[in-house]
Amino acid sequence: MKTAIIMGASSGIGCEVARLLLDEGWTVGLCARRMEPLRELLVGREDRGEVAQIDVTHTDAALKLRPLFGRMGHVDLYLHVSGIGRQNPRLEEAVELSTAETNATGFMRMVGEAFRLMEEQGGGHIAVVSSIAGTKGLGPAPAYSATKALQGTYVQALEQLARSRRLNISFTDIRPGFVDTPLLTGQSYPMLLSAPRVARHIVKAIARRRHVVVIDWRYRLLTAGWRCIPNWLWRRLNLLQKTERPDFVTL
Repeated sequence: MKTAIIMGASSGIGCEVARLLLDEGWTVGLCARRMEPLRELLVGREDRGEVAQIDVTHTDAALKLRPLFGRMGHVDLYLHVSGIGRQNPRLEEAVELSTAETNATGFMRMVGEAFRLMEEQGGGHIAVVSSIAGTKGLGPAPAYSATKALQGTYVQALEQLARSRRLNISFTDIRPGFVDTPLLTGQSYPMLLSAPRVARHIVKAIARRRHVVVIDWRYRLLTAGWRCIPNWLWRRLNLLQKTERPDFVTL
């Protein structure tokens, strides 16, 4: 029986991945700020799960992860889904800083602790849900695209660190496109992906120990095209034409 901890399991992608793993017989530790959705996921299978109330922006969040690892024994997988995103073309300071607090500081706080705990237990698998938004700097969402780029680079750095120290820790960086989650309710986005579909891709990528996976094929083509655009031309692109509203996004 495999064990996993999912940070950000109360809704959206994290909830759907948790549901799939539970259906496959995993024992799962569910973490989020809201406890009730986590308990609902475990109805009828309480013997195969643990719940923990953790807010990644709190300075004691890592301390709360450690006892959860202890209760579950050896943890095969740590999956970090927790994150926020918001279009902010007016560059409101509060939006930029709150995004950085969750997606950068909170991310490093929890993934770093997962790394240390897996080193102590002798190995494991760390997977994170970053985004295709980290491929290039996106003017409509500066902090979001910047923090998602940070996440991909951080995971790459940890993978190199683990190898250089001969630690048995593997990593998967999962980069979905637009996903239909509660953050996008009532809004129109191109090539919208369903959360259950993305969750299936994630579980498959984790099983195959993929290093980096872009979900889905359409976004693989899109990001490949983005990388081919020279910086002098990218700076001149106007991405605000279809993204003028300061809504939340989950790229």
